[in-house]
Amino acid sequence: MIDKMKQLWEMKKKMDDLKKELDSLELASEDKLVKVTITGSQEVKCVEIKGDLAGADKGKLEAALADTVNRAVRESQKAAAQKMSALGGIPGLGM
Repeated sequence: MIDKMKQLWEMKKKMDDLKKELDSLELASEDKLVKVTITGSQEVKCVEIKGDLAGADKGKLEAALADTVNRAVRESQKAAAQKMSALGGIPGLGM
């Protein structure tokens, strides 16, 4: 029982370290209209509109923003999954 508690404690420490790492990781996704920067924990840090808004097509800009945010989120999810898989499981606990 003590060994399993120790393993859980170690896993919690690893997860806390992973969260800090994901919080500091920044990923960017962009196209010709917008650039979105997001952390590994999926917090949007920056949205940059490229060019002048005066002549921009609102519909295209909205679609570009949605697509770019979604790409950034997917990249963030991939990065988090890769880092999580490196942790492995806890032997004997079915994790």
